[in-house]
Amino acid sequence: MSILVLTEQEIRQTVSMPEAMKAIEEAFAALARGEARLPDVIGLEVPEVNGEIHVKGAHMQGAPYAIFKVATGFWENPAQGLPPGSGLMMAFDATTGFPAALLLDNGFLTDLRTGAAGGVAANWLANPVLDKVTIIGSGIQARYQLRALAVVRELAGRIAVWNRNREHAEAYAREMVAELEVDVTVAPDIEAALRNTDLVITTTPSREPLVQAGWLPHGVHINAVGSDAPDKQELDVNVLARADIIIADRLSQCLRLGEIHHAVEAGVISADDVAGELGDLIIGQVPGRTDETQITVCDLTGVGVQDAAIASLVLEKAKAMGLGSPLETT
Repeated sequence: MSILVLTEQEIRQTVSMPEAMKAIEEAFAALARGEARLPDVIGLEVPEVNGEIHVKGAHMQGAPYAIFKVATGFWENPAQGLPPGSGLMMAFDATTGFPAALLLDNGFLTDLRTGAAGGVAANWLANPVLDKVTIIGSGIQARYQLRALAVVRELAGRIAVWNRNREHAEAYAREMVAELEVDVTVAPDIEAALRNTDLVITTTPSREPLVQAGWLPHGVHINAVGSDAPDKQELDVNVLARADIIIADRLSQCLRLGEIHHAVEAGVISADDVAGELGDLIIGQVPGRTDETQITVCDLTGVGVQDAAIASLVLEKAKAMGLGSPLETT
């Protein structure tokens, strides 16, 4: 018996952002239809080095593989010249349970599928015309979110970015201007970044709220991406209290992690105030935005079906392209 091993370099050859977004949208739809099985997220904190390890997984109905993903975020790594995130994905034969493939992506697929989910959410909830987009944070995910947004919206307006480290924000601005040919400016503070904005994307590992309800204009959509653990929070709870529509990627998960759980715990909303899940929106079980003045929020904590979808797509394409090396196990 053997396991197919794919390197990061090989994996990066297989999937584009538009392909990833299509796979992620289909995965959320399948989840809404009850066509996926997935366990709760496993989260392990390593506080002495400001690190965290997350395990997620899923099996999609009829799929040849069950997928598990291990992703890490060790936020002091850049001081040592190392990227803050890494990880890998594992595929198991859904008929026999034997290991089938090892995807040594170093966190690339987690970054890609997270960005793709943001693009899908924005496509379903943001207004069609975006005169201004605000990015909170300037790390890897801030890049993937903007790349995904460029697939579903014309980025002809202004893009404001804010980061605690202005040099990092300026580097982000230069890179996105060169890559996407967009107008990116560095905001002096978050309130200024949010002024007259149409879309906000939060991408930080913050443990305290950054975005205040009173700073938000009517009609804004917010993709809250960074809060994927119980103690992370980027939105003040009153942001959700003020929202006209709240969508969860997976409600049971968002009641334990992310922005929804903070607002419910604070008593400013209840679970019943959440309109539904992203998959429900995609398959038409819940309505989305009906008015250009509505404030909408999507709480994106990261769901195992995203990992199953992206890993399965990579394996399908890698095999067709003849990529990967067999590792003999017996």
